[in-house]
Formats: sequence, C-alpha cells, structure tokens
Amino acid sequence: MHQRSIRLKKRPQFLAVAAKARKAPMPGLVLQALRRDDHDVARVGFTVTKKVGNSVVRNRARRRLKEALLAIERETPLTGVDLVLIGRDGTGRCSFPDLVEDLRKALRKTDVLT
Repeated sequence: MHQRSIRLKKRPQFLAVAAKARKAPMPGLVLQALRRDDHDVARVGFTVTKKVGNSVVRNRARRRLKEALLAIERETPLTGVDLVLIGRDGTGRCSFPDLVEDLRKALRKTDVLT
C-alpha cells in the first residue's frame, strides 16, 4: 500500500505552486501542477471559492475533489509533484465519474500522468 499525499495548507504554499505551475482548466475543476526534484509523496491542496456557493456547497465540492484524487491515486500513486485542485461551479453538479475523468485528463495535460 502506498503512502497518502500530504496536504498543502498555508497560503504561501498555494502561491508558490500557482506562480510556477502548469495549469489545466477543465469543466469540473482547474488543476495546477508543479514538478519537484524529489520523488517524495505528492503534496496536494484543495480550494473552492465563495463564487461556487455557500459553505455546504463548497465543502461538498471539496470532498468530491478529494475523493476523485483518491480514486486516481489508488490506481497510480503520484510522487514528486505539488498539486492544487480548484473547484469550479460544476464540481458539485457533474457526475462523479465525469469529475474523475476531468481530473485524469488534467493530470495527463500537465504531464503528471502518462
């Protein structure tokens, strides 16, 4: 069994990724991915703005993003990368398989998955 990804929590961590990351906008989410030199476990941050909805809607969107990433990590462990997943208005409304597929496409577009 592989080690779970580490969370990005502080604003400077998110800003560091955003400044240098490759970005992949998708209908259900926006992915920012930044390769690191090490091969440690992936560091992941999740954010959903108030534009998406009230706290209930935002938390649901965040939970869905976490589960979508976990579904992909079960198949292929992610290493040596910092990821920021940004929830969009459609994150809470699209079907879960569509959300996972959007995330998979975004990971391929940013060369995290091959």
